[in-house]
Amino acid sequence: MLLSLAQWLQTISPEFGYFRVFQYLTFRAVMAALTSLLIGLIAGPAVIRRLTALKIGQPVRGYGMESHLSKSGTPTMGGVLILLSIGISTLLWFDLANRFVWIVLLVTLGFGAIGWADDWRKVVHKDPEGMRSREKYLWQSLIGLLAALYLVFSISESSNLRVLELFFKWVQSGFDVNLPPKAGLQLPFFKEISYPLGVFGFVILTYLVIVGSSNAVNLTDGLDGLAIMPVVMVGSALGVFAYVTGSSVYSKYLFFPHIPGSGELLIFCSAMAGAGLAFLWFNTHPAQVFMGDVGALALGAALGTIAVIVRQEIVLSIMGGIFVVEALSVMVQVTYFKYTRKKYGEGRRILKMAPLHHHFEKSGWKETQVVVRFWIITMLLCLVGLSTLKLR
Repeated sequence: MLLSLAQWLQTISPEFGYFRVFQYLTFRAVMAALTSLLIGLIAGPAVIRRLTALKIGQPVRGYGMESHLSKSGTPTMGGVLILLSIGISTLLWFDLANRFVWIVLLVTLGFGAIGWADDWRKVVHKDPEGMRSREKYLWQSLIGLLAALYLVFSISESSNLRVLELFFKWVQSGFDVNLPPKAGLQLPFFKEISYPLGVFGFVILTYLVIVGSSNAVNLTDGLDGLAIMPVVMVGSALGVFAYVTGSSVYSKYLFFPHIPGSGELLIFCSAMAGAGLAFLWFNTHPAQVFMGDVGALALGAALGTIAVIVRQEIVLSIMGGIFVVEALSVMVQVTYFKYTRKKYGEGRRILKMAPLHHHFEKSGWKETQVVVRFWIITMLLCLVGLSTLKLR
């Protein structure tokens, strides 16, 4: 929005030439981060007071950690503060004509709406389980598939009209269209090596990445500050990849696929980082507010969508290793419990409690120890992911 205003001012008078600074992506990225940070810090207390007045308190499951019983009643649905900060900051600073930022915003808000409905059932209807898994998964799948169908053709095309034309061409040809190499699965640490996916392969992978990352972040969000800081770090790292793939010079030099327009995602990533740090101010132990599903589902989906656009799905799994392990811990625990209950008549567990962060709490780690150590691991994994920029 501000970019369009600056461009208009330059056309009416040469005196406004200094507004050319708005054309620099890095300047707008810094300003987006600062804007979302300030919005979050200023609006945070008011949002927390409003949530408290509405009695939107966090319900604690009866089978949860005993040490978490004291958190019952802490305001939840604080993710609305994050989404508000990201939305306003991004709309102010990004190029409104950029289709990639719009699709990420829509996916983020869509998953945020699912999380809102889930949280609302928990706090209003006093149901600790919230939205049932099948219903939640249905809506997640719908948004994920729609985003995947759009992205499969937009990666290689520069306009929405061409995306629509290519989609109809794909349907008319009997679902047989060859995608360019940059739409394949990019392998990190290798130069110009990609695995061709085809349209269906791309759609399936994109769907799994978006929905999977959304639920993985949601499962990780179980301790004060545990999920938000890794989101900030991984999102910031993805912003670097977006900047590289959006630049014809840097992408060619570093052997990355050039995806015109993807660089503008740096604005969204910066806004997400600023909003996340502002939320951490209130979410650090002991937390004054929890993000709830409205924040966790939305942020996870945003990370997955950005990773797909910049063709770094594998790197996302590396940098977001904490999210991956947390999700796998739940899957393994549930699968093993059901298997042993069927075989022996009594369910057995591999971990003391899932997700993984609760296992470490049960093992004697303090909550703050688990959180900070997971942050450190994420920082190391992000550095490994960023090393793929040059180690190829």
